[in-house]
Amino acid sequence: MTSWLIVEDEPDVYEMLMAVSELLGSDGIAFVDGEEAIAWIDEVDAGNFDREKPELALIDIRLPNKISGPMVGARLRKSPALGQIGVVLMTAYYLNEEQEKEAIAQAGADLLLHKPLPSLPELKKMLQEVVAKRAALQP
Repeated sequence: MTSWLIVEDEPDVYEMLMAVSELLGSDGIAFVDGEEAIAWIDEVDAGNFDREKPELALIDIRLPNKISGPMVGARLRKSPALGQIGVVLMTAYYLNEEQEKEAIAQAGADLLLHKPLPSLPELKKMLQEVVAKRAALQP
């Protein structure tokens, strides 16, 4: 079974993303803030994770504390173990075009989604496209 990395601080959205990952046949590895997510990435890079690594990360842009979603994405891109997974940023906040470009660039994101998220069939298609694009880049 594939897995997704989910970083989301809103309980309702967190639960919905976990349910969507399960509906689409993936396990969710979830965190509520950037600090937890980066600590987990460090553990994976240190070889302390014996399950299948995620193929996709769904990351809220605005997280509590000091580490933002784009910072988590940037850390993923530097990871020897996880650097090639699909990265999808999510936000419920209005971002102007420049802010969107900046967040995508900082995170090395493949996609930025605005909340509320699209319908399940549309979301599934979008996420599958991100995963397929990333898989095609693998040597």
